[in-house]
Parts: sequence; structure tokens; C-alpha cells
Amino acid sequence: MRIRIVDAFTDRPFAGNPAGVLLLDAFPDDHWLQKVAAEVNLSETAFAHPLPAGGEADWALRWFTPTTEVDMCGHATLATAHVINAAGLAEGTLRFAARCGILGATAEADGTITMDFPTSDLKPVPVPDRLTEALGADVVSVHDTSAHIGDLVVELEDEETVRGLTPDHAALKDLSDRGVIVTAPAERPERGYDFVSRGFFPGVGIDEDPVTGSAHTALAPFWSARFGREDLTGRQGGARTGIVRTRLRGDRTLLNGHAVSVIEGDLNV
Repeated sequence: MRIRIVDAFTDRPFAGNPAGVLLLDAFPDDHWLQKVAAEVNLSETAFAHPLPAGGEADWALRWFTPTTEVDMCGHATLATAHVINAAGLAEGTLRFAARCGILGATAEADGTITMDFPTSDLKPVPVPDRLTEALGADVVSVHDTSAHIGDLVVELEDEETVRGLTPDHAALKDLSDRGVIVTAPAERPERGYDFVSRGFFPGVGIDEDPVTGSAHTALAPFWSARFGREDLTGRQGGARTGIVRTRLRGDRTLLNGHAVSVIEGDLNV
């Protein structure tokens, strides 16, 4: 059984967000999937198998952190589409059946992949107790996405503040259903990105996720409303970073990025 490690939302190895990818004939039991994800020990490991022709989707897709299954994951979907395309197992747009619905992934002529995800709803909420202390930074605004991805989108003052955060992960754990996304406008948009972000998800076993595709289904509408543009580019990460291009299309958000395969081997269990 082949297992791949793919760096997503980057065009070079050892950047972006690494994901494990296993293509299967069918899903084994959940306990086995979780044990494999724990062994891989990346923020997410994706498991996919082909579906019968003629249905609404081509592949079934699931994602596991080292501790739990998640409802939506962007970077591991990108990694899975990259593996399927590289193996010559599909042409045109891939359709994945996942917990969050049907997701599309289209290989572009420039080598990137564009994914079609549901747009997250944003609801402004008061600053939760302990959030400022947990982040160690003043908060400009907070929006809740609990009906969709289960994150808090937390606006901070500037890019430097986002980059310099050293949050208390234990304190963040109970502040949202899934995690906390901090964001700010780019200090210098001429560098090629419009906003920055970082994602902290200790509640699902990930203190910090380098580049979170699903978070951009909330960041895209948030910053599109501020900038008055539907097409934006986000840079996410602390020590390890990646680039996500977003295009807001009403209730759908297109996420575009590169992916690079870095490791391939045999899973002997």
C-alpha cells in the first residue's frame, strides 16, 4: 500500500503544509484510519477511494488529524488531487464526496489546482473572555463560523502582530469548536499577498496548522468585504508558510495553490 507525503500550497519542498495521502480500494474501519493518521503524525492524513462511475462524485474522501476525524480540510484535499492527477487516475475536474458535501478540484494549465469549497458564514461576536490573554495581543474584531467550520476568525492590528504571536495553546483549546484563525492585512501588498493569517487548532490535536485551506473559506469573504474584491491572495503560517489564492463566488469559494510530492513509500500494515 503506497503512502505519500505532499506539501500543499507551495511550489517547493519543505514549505506549505504537509499532508499524508493514501489511495485505497475501500475505507477500512475507523480505528485503523485513526491509527495510521496518528503514525503519520501530520496535521491531516487523507484517505480516498474511487466511487462507481455515474454518481455525483468520483472519489470518497476522509481526513484525520493525529487524534480525530475532521469535517473539512483544504490542504489535504489539494494533496489528494495532486496525487491522483500525478498517477494519471483522472482527467478534468475531480469530484470528492466528503463530510462537508461535494468538493471539486481542477488541475490548471499552470500546474496549480483549483478547489471548489462551500463559503463559510461569518457572524460578528463579542471578544470572548480570555482570548486576548491567550493570544497575548489586542483584538480588533472576532467573527464566529461555528455553523460551518467551527472556527473563530480573529482580526489583529497588523501583520507584524500576527507573525510574532506565541499563544497559550491550552488556553485557546476551549474557545471555539475547532480552532482560532488570526488574521491581518498585508503590510506590503506589493510582495504578492493581500492578507496574512495563522491557524491554531489545539482542540483537534494541532497546536498550529501551517496553511489551512478550509480557513480561507472564511478569510475570503472576510477580506473580500474589506477590500471590495473577489480575487485575493493570502499568506499563512509562522515558521513554515504557504500561499492560498481565493476567489469568492457567493456560497462557494475557490481555493487555488500548488502542491509538491516529497516522500513516497510503502505502508506495511
